[in-house]
Amino acid sequence: MPETTTMPLAPMTPHAVMSAFNYLRAVEAGDTEAAAEFVAAEPRMPALLLEVAERIVIPVTNLPGQDQEEVPCDASFALFELGICFLGTLRSWHEQDGAEAAAGIALAVIRFTAQILTQGHEDVVDVLHQLNAVALGEAMEAHPAPAGARTVRITTV
Repeated sequence: MPETTTMPLAPMTPHAVMSAFNYLRAVEAGDTEAAAEFVAAEPRMPALLLEVAERIVIPVTNLPGQDQEEVPCDASFALFELGICFLGTLRSWHEQDGAEAAAGIALAVIRFTAQILTQGHEDVVDVLHQLNAVALGEAMEAHPAPAGARTVRITTV
């Protein structure tokens, strides 16, 4: 098996995180009107959804690092390859359909979240909220407000 390295993901901006997760929640809730408004406000939505998908899929399917005690097994390699195939399919979809791919990519991310990440009493909304909080925290850490900027409380829809 060839050795594979994973490059760290470039941080998203707080605005990009909020836009993508607002759209995901609207699609998950079946609110087509709100989803259409979010896509209209952010023409790069499919690309943002791909970035979110990478942040969700890669940590779940990635092989254990050399610093971890876990030793990869055949299932680890299969899961890693499935993650790569899933993300590659989403990228191809985006390349072929452009802006029209947003709904399909969102539904694929929601389905992945529902099938792989929800546990016990959690539902997709809970998990999306947790993922949003983590991504927004990383984005705000990577893109701090300029010195002297007015503090604004961020509320996601």
